Amino acid sequence: MTSEQRQAQLKALRDRLDVVDADLVALAAERQRIVSEIGRVKQGDGRQVRDFRREREVLEHVRRRAKQLDLDPDLAEDLLKRLIEASLTRQEQERGRLAARGDGRRALVIGGGGLMGRWLAGFLDNQGFSVAVADPSPAPEDQDWYADWTEAPLDVELIAIAAPIRISAGIIDGLADRGTDALVFDIGSIKTPLIKPLRRAAAAGLNICSVHPMFGPDTRLLSGRHVLLMDVGCAQAVGDAAALFTDTMAEVMAVELEQHDRLIALVLGLSHAVNIAFFTALAGSGIKAEQLAGISSTTFSRQLAITRDVAAENPDLYFEIQRLNQHGNLARDALLSAVTHLDQLVTSDNVEGFRSLMDTGRQYLESLQEVIHPTDPRLASK
Repeated sequence: MTSEQRQAQLKALRDRLDVVDADLVALAAERQRIVSEIGRVKQGDGRQVRDFRREREVLEHVRRRAKQLDLDPDLAEDLLKRLIEASLTRQEQERGRLAARGDGRRALVIGGGGLMGRWLAGFLDNQGFSVAVADPSPAPEDQDWYADWTEAPLDVELIAIAAPIRISAGIIDGLADRGTDALVFDIGSIKTPLIKPLRRAAAAGLNICSVHPMFGPDTRLLSGRHVLLMDVGCAQAVGDAAALFTDTMAEVMAVELEQHDRLIALVLGLSHAVNIAFFTALAGSGIKAEQLAGISSTTFSRQLAITRDVAAENPDLYFEIQRLNQHGNLARDALLSAVTHLDQLVTSDNVEGFRSLMDTGRQYLESLQEVIHPTDPRLASK
């Protein structure tokens, strides 16, 4: 075969590949349209969006079909998981729009120019709320925006506070002084500085509670995500806030206000501290990054991906999570103790102690995983 013939054959194959790719996109779009119809039927019957048993059946069927077609079953499953996630996201968002819980109601997001503030404003807008934002950052076009929250109207049905934690305390006090009939809640990651203002506001008659979305602003699908609700002295506010997530797949959990930060010290404080310590150790090792990249292992790459996300976060927010939590030392002390214990086992050549350490950790993580995802098809044996 001549060079010209090989080039012609290569072009023909690439042309066929382009057709296949276009067909894949068209089929994915058709799948999304069918998903929307299924979502409307489910909502009409009052059924939940997510069905883990059905997902498992779909994935098992796809793996069997892939084997028949001599396709890597893992590749087929990964493709379907991405499509399933996109389908669930679409159903969840459409369910919120169709329920129209905010239809005809107005909401004010104080701090709506920040990342989580923008997420919350979009979340409320999807439910039909007419959303205004109060934030000192530059206002985008075609947005009801106030540079100073004290100049924003308070005759709305919902006020969400997404400002930095220290600032949120003053905003809550200000709302209590001015008074409002709106449902009021903050979404702070740490509650220690907010406990007294929240309880004072409830005592002053505000319909107020505290909320903590346990996810970041890039989250689109709320399935498997947790939203924590705290009663600060007004049970009605807790119910009103919970109703905002009724048409999502988020797992809404009630937590005692005074217990929140003790739990968060481990869930956020410890995980952040571990990753900050990891990239600090790397940066201070004296070894160039390109040297490590050239020999990266699977474990290192996975850890690096998480650490990179942490390093890209707002340092002021992460400092607040460490500094303003009255239980923050719980996580840092535990981390220091664990590293010290590990060092002692290794330097003393205590292999039995090291094995015990690994076994204890493995058992704890297995029990934790089972509690978090008891029916998740991703944990089913293949």
